[in-house]
Amino acid sequence: MLENWIDKSMPKLVDIGIGITQSTLHIVLIVIAGYVGVRLLRIAVNRLEGLLVRAAEATERVPGAATKRIRTLVGVIWTIAVGLIWFVVVLTSLGQLGVNIGPILASAGVVGLAVGFGAQNLVRDLVSGFFLILENQVRVGDVAIINGTGGLVESISFRTIVLRDLSAVVHVFPNGSITMLSNMTKEWSAYLIDVGVAYKEDTDRVVDVMRRVAEEMRAESTYGSMMIEPIEIFGVDEFADSAVNIKARLKTLPLQQWTVGREYRRRLKKAFDAEKIEIPFPHRTLYMGEASPAFEFALKQAENPLAARN
Repeated sequence: MLENWIDKSMPKLVDIGIGITQSTLHIVLIVIAGYVGVRLLRIAVNRLEGLLVRAAEATERVPGAATKRIRTLVGVIWTIAVGLIWFVVVLTSLGQLGVNIGPILASAGVVGLAVGFGAQNLVRDLVSGFFLILENQVRVGDVAIINGTGGLVESISFRTIVLRDLSAVVHVFPNGSITMLSNMTKEWSAYLIDVGVAYKEDTDRVVDVMRRVAEEMRAESTYGSMMIEPIEIFGVDEFADSAVNIKARLKTLPLQQWTVGREYRRRLKKAFDAEKIEIPFPHRTLYMGEASPAFEFALKQAENPLAARN
């Protein structure tokens, strides 16, 4: 009787053993394929990173900024890709063991949905940060205005961007909360200047002096290397209460607009003084009625100080 049971069970045991062996070999092959896929992906990602870094460094002014930005992006892509590869390997291996992976996929979807609802702000920050870095909207070392607050960009991550203003106050903005971003130093910068002169001055002569001062600065190595183009003088921009305003613009390398602009103002003031060009200040004229003339005031020096006070 025992022999009959053995004779009947042996083929089944052999089939089970063969099935386990085949499943084990399939799983081993799947794991090896996943490992090889990860290695090939690593090689491809490294080459892509090198190409992107070399292409970006040609126009990058902040040393290392392009490398840091590209490595951050590549790191995220690498993490997502590797996670997907091993997720597929695990599911396929479970399928070889006869496990029904349908409920697992359904559970993963439910868990992902729950996590998505619970971390909406975090996901929003990460997605916004990814596109912020990908599109190169702002870089470390730029001067930017975010939601009305200006400062130097000290760091950028997928979750936050950090600014430091002139008072050394550090401002941290979650990327998902950024509604307005203005980059003041991308590719080139500009210094706008409104020059106010008295109404009696010849505006053409004033423009000539402004242009001469700018050309003198461009002829110097210190400031000429910072100035991209000759000064742009747009002309008379406004008739103000006590001055005629002439608007101009200096185009400079990024972050150099304040250095050039302040020096230009200093030299322009000296040039106006030498040319006897008046920079006016607000003043008022008093009238007593429509037909009455203006009051005239005369300054008199008295020999007796007490008499002058009386």
